[in-house]
Amino acid sequence: MRLFTVLATLSVLLLAATCKPESQSARLPPNLKQLEGTWLHAHEEDQADVLVYRPNTYAFPPSRGRTGFAFERNGLFTQYDIAPTDGLEGHKGRWKMQNEHTLLISLDDKQEPDYTLDVVSLENNVLKVRRKDL
Repeated sequence: MRLFTVLATLSVLLLAATCKPESQSARLPPNLKQLEGTWLHAHEEDQADVLVYRPNTYAFPPSRGRTGFAFERNGLFTQYDIAPTDGLEGHKGRWKMQNEHTLLISLDDKQEPDYTLDVVSLENNVLKVRRKDL
């Protein structure tokens, strides 16, 4: 009987550990639901302070490297910077909605200050944002 109680308690604890809170994308406004995924900087298309990103599957013209980021539905975020070896180096962090059009980004390694991305537009697989360091 005691073994059964221990196993039942462990089962409940394991189930509780796998439960996830409501995902960020479930709370995203309808116009931002397509945000989930990996985006690379299309610097050729930038306009003044508006940065342009496209999905990593886009056929980009040749470039010496592209920075970018990935949004996951559970609030996880990865910022991709150009590595010393010319590849991409990922920095893990978190994202959350600050308001209907602004995302707050916080990197785990704190090598950069937190920043916001104000979504100017997100349509036809083109993401346009303004970045502001906090």
